[in-house]
Amino acid sequence: MKPASFQYFAPTTLDEALALLAEHGDAAKVLAGGQSLTPMMNFRLVSPAILIDLNRIGELAYIRERDGGLAIGAMTRQRQVERDARVAKHAPLVAETMPFVAHPQIRNRGTLGGIFAHADPAAELPAVAIATSTKLKVKSIKRERWVEARDFFTGLFSTVLAPDELLVEIVVPAMPAHTGYAFQEMSRRHGDYALAGVACTLTFDDRGVCQEARIVFLGLGTLPIDARDAAKHIVGATPNAEAIRAASEAIDAEIDPSDDIHASAKFRRHLAKVLTRRALETAVIRGKRNW
Repeated sequence: MKPASFQYFAPTTLDEALALLAEHGDAAKVLAGGQSLTPMMNFRLVSPAILIDLNRIGELAYIRERDGGLAIGAMTRQRQVERDARVAKHAPLVAETMPFVAHPQIRNRGTLGGIFAHADPAAELPAVAIATSTKLKVKSIKRERWVEARDFFTGLFSTVLAPDELLVEIVVPAMPAHTGYAFQEMSRRHGDYALAGVACTLTFDDRGVCQEARIVFLGLGTLPIDARDAAKHIVGATPNAEAIRAASEAIDAEIDPSDDIHASAKFRRHLAKVLTRRALETAVIRGKRNW
């Protein structure tokens, strides 16, 4: 299949891209890495009248250390994020997750911003972003605003981005002291979309008591699921096997998987519990290193 005809623009600056978005609004689609949009256009699942290609805007491709965390430009390639030593140092949960994102060939072209803007509920990094309290910088020609990752996704392939807005930067804050983390997912083949996955962070005090817990799922609903009630089973205590088991069982009330050709809802629920237990156990071990 070939895409329907469209008008093509290739701005070389952010201001130029924002001006094009302001002019064309809903009629335009933004092309980042093209790993999702291009196939959708070829199958004519989407047929934008205007295509705005961001690949010539060098100012949106960078990784910078900022306040102990990282600021990453939206057009930074996923492969660069995967290989950059600063990501492993300042955002270890992101670094741990990157090899699970599709395949190397896709990561060579795919961008970090593209993952967030596409808002696929089966994608790994939106869940990681919520678990790490990541903030997203959004710009239009008229204004600039920051959005917490937990507020960015509104539904299946939907975000808070207005037609004239562009995601320009992703800021992963410094991980608090005494924080353990883990990512787990299950897919039929490495690189496939996950049947279920979970990212978690546990922050402890000097006595080993958990002060904050985040458990965020992917592939189990129409958007990433922040299982706050399940996390309450971990907060306020020194996590032991009983607390971890209780948290893993409690997720049943917070997820809403569906049947499809890859797995039943019942099996996805089972996977979610197993992956949660494994992730929490790993996060506790990693957190203990700093007690």
